[in-house]
Amino acid sequence: MAIDPHRDLVDKADPSVRERLEAIQRAVEGAVPGATRITSYGMPAYRKGKVFLYFGAFKKHIGVYPPVLEPAQLVKELEPWRGPKGNLTFPHSEPLPIELIARVAGALAAQYAAD
Repeated sequence: MAIDPHRDLVDKADPSVRERLEAIQRAVEGAVPGATRITSYGMPAYRKGKVFLYFGAFKKHIGVYPPVLEPAQLVKELEPWRGPKGNLTFPHSEPLPIELIARVAGALAAQYAAD
């Protein structure tokens, strides 16, 4: 059986956030067919040609990286969760906007496919 370091990182997460990380995995894999699970910079990540999305659980939030640059309407919708560098921060104290995260995955996959 092959070792899946991506899965291992999710499994090692605190049980209170593991479900949220698994929801992100399902969202990304549903939005970007053919995306491959990898680990990069010590975080779960996805690649389709190039690495296009990283995510991780922290004490107070889940972070999603890198910043989405387009489409403009999506960037505007993400404003409540954007940090100073444009990365997304989803506090554990709030519901996870999973449909929005799926759209982020699709946008990032398209953004990095165009590079």
